[in-house]
Amino acid sequence: MITGVHLLFNSQDSDRDRAFLADVLGGQSMETTKASGDDGWLIFRLPQAELGVHCDGDSTVDLHLMCDDIASTVADLRGRGVTTGPVADRGHGFCTTIRLPSGAEIGLYEPRHAMGLVP
Repeated sequence: MITGVHLLFNSQDSDRDRAFLADVLGGQSMETTKASGDDGWLIFRLPQAELGVHCDGDSTVDLHLMCDDIASTVADLRGRGVTTGPVADRGHGFCTTIRLPSGAEIGLYEPRHAMGLVP
């Protein structure tokens, strides 16, 4: 039985990306025990999630953080020095990207559809 989703991304600068997730995006984390040979993990508690499967494009997996108002969220992030991409209307919602300190990009999404979040 599926009990949740564990999202993992590898980083070229994990310390700065972890600080960004905590300090800029307000992520709450818990530290896990360091396993032999690694630098330990920070696990960030995430809000509710949904999983969509699109029928076009490459066979890839993308991460998008969701927001209620993309214009105000982008303005807030830019005001805190975060580099974002242009906002695009994709029909099902508005999308942009957020650049992490490592250079990796994640999506930011304001959906227009009914969401699959469990109350």
